[in-house]
Amino acid sequence: MAIQEQAWRSRLHQIIFESDTRAGKAFDVALLACILLSIMVVILDSVASMHLRYGTLFYNIEWFFTIVFTIEYILRLVSIKQPVRYALSVLGLIDLLAIVPMYLSILFVGTQSLLVFRVLRLLRIFRIFKLTHFLSEMSFLNAALRSSAKKISIFMLFVLAMVIILGSVMYLVESGQNGFKSIPDSIYWAIVTITTVGYGDISPITPLGKFIASIIMLLGYGIIAVPTGIITSDMALTARAKRRSGQTCPGCGREGHDADATFCKFCAEKL
Repeated sequence: MAIQEQAWRSRLHQIIFESDTRAGKAFDVALLACILLSIMVVILDSVASMHLRYGTLFYNIEWFFTIVFTIEYILRLVSIKQPVRYALSVLGLIDLLAIVPMYLSILFVGTQSLLVFRVLRLLRIFRIFKLTHFLSEMSFLNAALRSSAKKISIFMLFVLAMVIILGSVMYLVESGQNGFKSIPDSIYWAIVTITTVGYGDISPITPLGKFIASIIMLLGYGIIAVPTGIITSDMALTARAKRRSGQTCPGCGREGHDADATFCKFCAEKL
């Protein structure tokens, strides 16, 4: 009996978590279609005219997808040996966020709670994060971002110091006029200018102010290129490093194992 249960759970795990089999690919495609359609329904339901005309239909469709995702969530917990670890993982919490708001909305009925009901409905947009199940290169991108985090943090501190200095200089140059009423306002202008956004709500009038603004605009192009270069360099280094396996642990549902790994590095379950 135990052997049959283990074989059944292993088969279910392959279908739900792995995508290298025909059944696994079919499950992934069907789940992806449900996620995209459910997100589309939530978006369309936020349009007043569409909600007025098809509100009941959207409501029924959303309940259908909620039931589908509930069944999928339960099957994921059943198919692994340590369901609590998966439930507390990032992907597990995302799966839970995709279904909980609809059930919570049952508790909020009546005229006074309609506003709360609308807020809960918006939380269902978290279903979009379920798409991370299909991003096999997520671990690669995550490793590159982690390795470049310190460099980007130092660079952002440098940019922060620069905009504070430039904002203070512009406050002095413009003599507190032309929108530069305070140093915080001037720093806001420096941030908008150095990021090349340029809202235009504040602009210098004096010749010296225009000259400094021109310098900041030119610096902005170089500043935007630096984080891109840092991340690209770390992505190249990560690509040269040891490749990871896309296999999912049958015990805890975690990914990111080495290609030649035999046991899970998170829970020591045999892969």
